[in-house]
Amino acid sequence: MNSDLRTPLSRARGLGSARQGVHHWWAQRITAVALIPLVVWFAISLIMMSGADYAVVRAWIGSPVVMVLLTLTIVIGLHHGQLGMQEVVEDYVHGEGMKLALIVLLRFIAVFFGLAAIVAILRIGFGG
Repeated sequence: MNSDLRTPLSRARGLGSARQGVHHWWAQRITAVALIPLVVWFAISLIMMSGADYAVVRAWIGSPVVMVLLTLTIVIGLHHGQLGMQEVVEDYVHGEGMKLALIVLLRFIAVFFGLAAIVAILRIGFGG
């Protein structure tokens, strides 16, 4: 017999914050919306640059606006992907230790590739 006279809500309090899930949900939606114009711009740019030689592409990447838009596309895209993969890990990996390790690994991978891409953009853009 259950001698606990509390409501289900009061029993659940203190077991975790719902605000974290709401933040994660909003971050996924905001990054998805931000990626729409960035990916459209990037796709159009790739089409316009098809057939261009290295010097033209390098000059295009050297434009401050293009460098900022490329960086935003990469950073937001990697963050969005990391959030999505984190969701998959949280839903389908049941061991707490493995879950934490995979989430940390996903964040390190996103940061590593983000920094590598930004360095590449800056080196190409500034002629390094």
